[in-house]
Amino acid sequence: MIPDEAVRLCRRTPLVYAGPLGCFVKLESLQATGSFKLRGAAVKLARLQPAERKRGVVAASAGNHGLGVALAGQRLGVAVTVVVSRGAAQIKRDGMARLGAEVIESTGEYQQAEREACALARERGSVFVSPFDDDDVIDGNGAWLGREIYEQHSSLKCVVVPIGGGGLIAGLARELAPRGVHVIGVQPAVNCAMKESLAQARALVDYSGGETLCEGLEGAVAQRTYELTRAHVSDIVLVDEREVLAAIAYAYRALGLIVEPSAAVVIAAANSGRLQAEDDAVLVITGSNIDSEVLERALSPSGDTRPR
Repeated sequence: MIPDEAVRLCRRTPLVYAGPLGCFVKLESLQATGSFKLRGAAVKLARLQPAERKRGVVAASAGNHGLGVALAGQRLGVAVTVVVSRGAAQIKRDGMARLGAEVIESTGEYQQAEREACALARERGSVFVSPFDDDDVIDGNGAWLGREIYEQHSSLKCVVVPIGGGGLIAGLARELAPRGVHVIGVQPAVNCAMKESLAQARALVDYSGGETLCEGLEGAVAQRTYELTRAHVSDIVLVDEREVLAAIAYAYRALGLIVEPSAAVVIAAANSGRLQAEDDAVLVITGSNIDSEVLERALSPSGDTRPR
């Protein structure tokens, strides 16, 4: 059961038909923090024992997870510190600070931020909150979302979601695959730990990929998310950086949506023809927290694809 405190924090987001794409989109970009990550953070903090809440929490994040933990902490009276990766978008850093979180910049990208956050949590005696390697987070971000989509779409046959560390797709696939729903993941080709993990038949819990616009999808996977993905996910599609940037512009112009790079990968996959998007399919739009500079680049004629 999802705790009542978490239910009160999160919105039941719209599932709408996107005519230009020929399929449905699930607008998790309309959550209070602009991302699905609020679900997992809310469930995790709501399930903490009183003594754990008093000790506070430390999270590692590329941005959206930190925003979710910050809002949940503010509303539930839990002190929050977030160690953000070096590439985290400024809009996300500013949002965490406004919500009262202590924001510390890591010396490196996500995996380094996680190491620093874990060390800080041990030093302070706080609870470490992973963005994906945690059963409560997987339950909130994935399984809860999967149930909601299934309730909203009676003829659902396929769900397409971005993959980073795998918490979203692991929980969602665990919930939906037994119902006969195909779950497909999308990753940036230059940073695709889950795709490579499946190819090597082992969880790449230490992974260094290339630079990508999709900072929220960087980094390694966890053993538990790898196992669930291997068992339940139908396929993983890769997209390139130019396709991601074009998808951001397409979402803005054709769909009227503000979509961050890590969320735009599902639109990029549909527009590339690498997956069939039909009436019985849902693309999960995971977030809208995009820096204005990146949106301007996407909408510019040059289409500069360099990571910021």
